[in-house]
Amino acid sequence: MNNNTKYIFVTGGVVSSLGKGIIASSLARLLLSRGYRVTIQKFDPYINVDPGTLNPYEHGECYVTVDGKETDLDLGHYERFTNIRTTEANNVTTGRVYQSVIEKERRGDFLGKTVQIIPHITDELKRFMKKLGQTGDYDFVITEIGGTVGDIESTPFLEAVRQLRWEMGKDAISIHLTYVPYLSAAKELKTKPTQHSVKQLQQMGIQPDILVLRADRDIPAGMRKKVAQFCNVKPEAVIQSIDVPTIYQVPLMMHEQNLDTTVLELFGIKDAPEINLAGWNSFLEKMQSSRKMVKIGLVGKYVELPDAYKSIHESLIQAATYNDRKLDLTFIHSEKLTDENVEEKLKGFDGVIIAPGFGSRGIEGKLVALKWCREHDVPTFGICLGMQCMVIEFARNVLGLSDANSTEMEHGTPHNVIDLMEEQKNVSNMGGTMRLGAYDCQLKPGSKAARAYGSELISERHRHRYEFNGDYRQAFEEAGMKCVGENPLTHLVEVVELPDKKWFVGTQFHPEYQSTVLNPNPLFLSFIKAAIK
Repeated sequence: MNNNTKYIFVTGGVVSSLGKGIIASSLARLLLSRGYRVTIQKFDPYINVDPGTLNPYEHGECYVTVDGKETDLDLGHYERFTNIRTTEANNVTTGRVYQSVIEKERRGDFLGKTVQIIPHITDELKRFMKKLGQTGDYDFVITEIGGTVGDIESTPFLEAVRQLRWEMGKDAISIHLTYVPYLSAAKELKTKPTQHSVKQLQQMGIQPDILVLRADRDIPAGMRKKVAQFCNVKPEAVIQSIDVPTIYQVPLMMHEQNLDTTVLELFGIKDAPEINLAGWNSFLEKMQSSRKMVKIGLVGKYVELPDAYKSIHESLIQAATYNDRKLDLTFIHSEKLTDENVEEKLKGFDGVIIAPGFGSRGIEGKLVALKWCREHDVPTFGICLGMQCMVIEFARNVLGLSDANSTEMEHGTPHNVIDLMEEQKNVSNMGGTMRLGAYDCQLKPGSKAARAYGSELISERHRHRYEFNGDYRQAFEEAGMKCVGENPLTHLVEVVELPDKKWFVGTQFHPEYQSTVLNPNPLFLSFIKAAIK
């Protein structure tokens, strides 16, 4: 397709968390499966410059791109569904837009003019929205607008969308996702919230081309037709998105209702290539045919909010599926683990994950879990802080350094087996200043990690300030904890393992960020394989 890049805007109404990201990702998967070049971007209306300083309770996990940008967790969905690597350009917040405009004002770029939301903020939003399309690398750019219609914060974003739709004419369309609730007292679905949401969008000057109705059950055809009439949308462009057992079925559900065909028709594309969903279907068939379970326990401190570990959860689902198993995942609160109850809480799991995180809360529980797993030879995977905890537990209970710790938890610890990285020592700002993004890692030949990857040089993404203290390396190696992965330039230790155990591996990097449906991460595959054995 050599014509202009086509733009698809996805907005939401009624309530948040309806799954705009999943719908955007599903549409991207369908267009990619027809051979088109597609990218997705997320515009978040909050004023934080990025989600890096946000507590996971606010927005779930912070996802990290290859180029070291802390972004919204929806970018994780985008990558898992599309196999496309996202970058800083794929996630923009209000904070970043205002920061950019204010910097221009300070430089004098506006030549003394009064700086206003319209045109200055909306122009900057439009610039960011068009940026990826102007590279010439994409046939379609899908832009998801965070929040819901009617939010004060979203108003400039929707105004920018209105202007772009007007400027781009037939090269831009709008998809609006709304909620159709079921009232059990009346025993019926109600479309009024959808009608109100569309009216609000129309009042802002945007007429949706496609409506996706989110519901927990089938919406009768007559009701969908009524929505079409009330909302000025063609009946075939009203699509339902009902609850399915796995998000990975959503692309097929959208395809069955011709979402991709409707999008192509709206753009006047007649000769679209046939769709090829072979790889996707094969993954789903594996998922549906798996009968046996693999039981994994995840030890962390944000377990009340599973979205805090979204990428890890999805990586485990993918790895279990490719190992012909169904994942049975249990979240275990690290603050509630003690020497007295660890046996009762952890016995019966095939494998245990020690989750990443920051700060001292729940650390002692992670150390208790690690000691028990190590002594009972349970396959164990420590990620980022989880790996650092592996090092601290080993130092205390094997090396006999009973007061070993990380300087993050105890500033004056006499045995700082985990210490602040040299380049972090003069950092005062919290946002975007960690060691972030993809770095190379050299693996020891024959190690479990190297065998898993089938390679001795890999690249994985990071998000940390503290590191393994190299002064203790020899003591660890001699006592049996091998440093089997390091950064080739800085010699920072990135992977530790206990070779005498079935599978006891810790990584300073986050392998979950690079696991997708069509390319599951090798370390997760290896961990699940060991757990099954």
